[in-house]
This record gives sequence, C-alpha cells and structure tokens, in this order.
Amino acid sequence: MRAASTCYRLLGDEARLRVLRLLSVERLNVSELTAVLGLAQSGVSRHLKLLKEGGFVDEQRSGGFSYYTLADVRQQGLGPLWDALLEQFAQEAEDPAVKADNARLQEVLRLRKESFLEHTADTRDNRQLVPGRSWAAWSRALGLLLPPLRVADLGCGEGYLTVEASRWAGHVVGVDRSSTVLARARTLAQRRRATNITWRRGELEALPLEDASVDLALLSQALHHATDASRAVAEAVRILAPGGRLLILELREHEEAWVRDKLGDQALGFSEPRLRQLLADGGLVDIRTSVGASKAGDPFAVLLAVGHKAPESPSTARRSHK
Repeated sequence: MRAASTCYRLLGDEARLRVLRLLSVERLNVSELTAVLGLAQSGVSRHLKLLKEGGFVDEQRSGGFSYYTLADVRQQGLGPLWDALLEQFAQEAEDPAVKADNARLQEVLRLRKESFLEHTADTRDNRQLVPGRSWAAWSRALGLLLPPLRVADLGCGEGYLTVEASRWAGHVVGVDRSSTVLARARTLAQRRRATNITWRRGELEALPLEDASVDLALLSQALHHATDASRAVAEAVRILAPGGRLLILELREHEEAWVRDKLGDQALGFSEPRLRQLLADGGLVDIRTSVGASKAGDPFAVLLAVGHKAPESPSTARRSHK
C-alpha cells in the first residue's frame, strides 16, 4: 500500500503527467523538456528526479547530454496502471494543451536535427552531418550577396531575425507592438554588437515609418498576429521604396484552433492563393509563393511569398520632383 500511495502521489501532478506523456513519444533532455513545457528548468529537473526515483523514467547519456526515457514499469507490477495511463494520453490527443505541447515538441525535434552534437553522437550514420551549423552559415553567406539594403523587420519580436539581417543590411528597423519584447531585442542586439538597428514600437496596421523608406520589408511569422492582414500588407507596401520587395514567411492554413488562446494568433495561417491575393491587392507585382518548410506529422508548414513594388516610370519620377 505504501508503494501504491507513492506511485499515485507522483501521478497526481499535471506537470509530471505532461512529462510522462512527452517521454512516451520521444526521449528528451532537460532543456528540451523545459522548452516544450514552458516551466523553469529547476522545476523540470525536480520532476524528473522524482519520476526517476519512483521508477517511471530512466536516464541515458548521449552526445554530451542526459536524455530521459520511460522505464519499463510493467516489471514493477504497474502494467495495468500504465496501460490505463497510456489510454488516457491517447484519449486526450485533441485537448488544446496537449496539441500545444506536441507543436512545441516538433519544434524542439527540428532544432535537435540541426544540432552538430546530436549528429556526431553516432558516427555510424553521418548522412545528416552539419559541422559548424552549416545551414545558418549558408543563410548568412547568401545575405552577403545582397547590397546594403534598408530593411524593416515587421513584428520583429525578440529580434533574432532583425539581428541576423543586420549582418548584411545597411540599416534595419525592428518594429513590434510590445515594449517588453523590444527591450529584450535591444539586449540581444547589444550582446551581438549590432549597431545598425533602430527599434520602433508600433502596430503592423499602422507602422511608425515614412513612406518609401525601406528597400525590403520582412513579415516573418507575424501576419497571422495582425488583426487586419490586408491592412498590414498595405502598410508594408507603403513603406517600400519603388522597386522594393516584401518578403513574407508565414504559416500555411491549418486547423489548430488552440493557437488563438495559447499564442494569440488572429488567423489560422494562410493558403498560397490567399497570400498571392494579399500581395496583389497591395499593388505588388512579380509575386511568387512556395512552401518553405514542412514535415510529416507536423500540423504547421511554412509558406514563403515575395512581391515587388513597381519601380517609378520616368514620367512619374519627373512629376514627383516638380
């Protein structure tokens, strides 16, 4: 009875049940579990310690990390209880909180796939070996092929893309509605010694920027947060100089309605025709769209869309200078 009481106390905590459900899908380390659960790392470590002591999880070393997996609880006489728990996990697959955990898990696994340490942990299969984070290096290398553009990162969040763009841009303006995330973005830029960035607070639908003031406007995972997507695109077009480009990285249309409450999304992604229509309605030409990234089993895929603002004709240019 004492053992049963200890077992039930361990399972009577929501966070520990979330840990067990995640470990029933994939082995994970503390940092990965922290990212998925949104809890403090100290708390996650404490839960893992208790679950390990209770015989529910095992710890394994791999690639310089400690990974946690489910233990074989059936050997401890907990088979019927564990079967019932797994059945409960399956029944709750459509719960918004569970779907949110799954979406964050997919992102964690994507980042793990790009990790050098993960791929070098087993030298028998190095087909995906990417020494020195080659994909990140290639994105920066391609940026060096561009002229020193004036760039606006619209809905910049904590500024990671803004800082990356500052490596090759002449100047970057990061715009976001939240003063809190802009403060974190400024801290990041200072840490990365990026001095060619200006930070502005403002809404996507009413940008605090002059007409025709940038050569490239970026909307990266931001348009689905806009209350009026058409207005947001129109504003992005307004600040483009003639011949400038709008580049959008956005979620493809999906049915994960939980993101409205959990992440504040206003739109459940966009279809390619919808993105093309938004850019066309904004007056852009040479519009192209494509799938940027997708993964089997992941409800979220990324679309890319780009359009040009038509350059001024000689007659228009002469009129504007009179």
